Amino acid sequence: MKAHILVTGASGYLGSVLCEHLLAAGYRVTALDNLMFGQHSLFHFCANPNFEFVNGDARDEALIKELLENVDVIIPLAAIVGAPACNRDRYLAKSVNLEAIQLINRLRSPQQLVVYPTTNSGYGTKSGDTYCTEETPLEPISLYGQTKVEAEQEILNAPNTITLRLATVFGMSPRMRLDLLVNHFVYTAVTDKYIVIFEKDFKRNYVHIRDVADCMIYCIEHSDRMVGRPYNVGLDAANLSKEELALKVKEYIPSFYIHFGAIGSDPDKRNYIVSNQRLREAGFEAKRTLDDGIKELIKGYRMLGRGQFKNI
Repeated sequence: MKAHILVTGASGYLGSVLCEHLLAAGYRVTALDNLMFGQHSLFHFCANPNFEFVNGDARDEALIKELLENVDVIIPLAAIVGAPACNRDRYLAKSVNLEAIQLINRLRSPQQLVVYPTTNSGYGTKSGDTYCTEETPLEPISLYGQTKVEAEQEILNAPNTITLRLATVFGMSPRMRLDLLVNHFVYTAVTDKYIVIFEKDFKRNYVHIRDVADCMIYCIEHSDRMVGRPYNVGLDAANLSKEELALKVKEYIPSFYIHFGAIGSDPDKRNYIVSNQRLREAGFEAKRTLDDGIKELIKGYRMLGRGQFKNI
């Protein structure tokens, strides 16, 4: 019998896709979310007998204790994600991103596996010239990065845990996010037709949302030889500067006008390239390309229709 998985933040950008992949692989899924954005991204799973939904808060100790009684694996996705969102409500960010993880870690049994997704933004600014490995010192520059790095350390100090340092995720989801860099660049190209980019040479690594979901399932199924370590999760062919990313989008939308600003700065100072060798040696490799993602996003954005406050 397949394992029973608790996913917190299950109605979010990543959770909505992860639940789909888990159910398709035959797992039982209990999804926890407080639906703070009013999303309905899990409606289509309600007919599946292996799916259960709980409307609640990942910081509710009594609720978490009850939910942990019947599960084999915990994937804590509930988080305030991104530097701007965390800066908007710093107390909420620390409470959800760190204290909720500490709560789960305290209440679970050592036999319950935790697969914890964090962010490779913990590597900070760096130079963009040297590959960051899992041994590279973590130097987060935002509250978001700080809370995720502290939570990861909490998890890795406990038994039966795996942490995944996710590259910048891209791709369509029932609970879409337009602030992620690839998603944002394609959306801007489709809608506004132009973009102004500061610090065009700053580099990031990218990964498709469905590769992330597949990686989590791989971790569950191969946990016996993966526990106790962090893994970078990214696409090896996608260590790109913002300029390179914008020009890649322009290949599919030739009318996209790109202006590189010589004056000004991007509030997100991250600049690094990442090695995914450890994960590849463990047997998993991201395969969905940026080209796949861009074509997928263009197709998805056709479905958005008119904006609420636009006439076109």
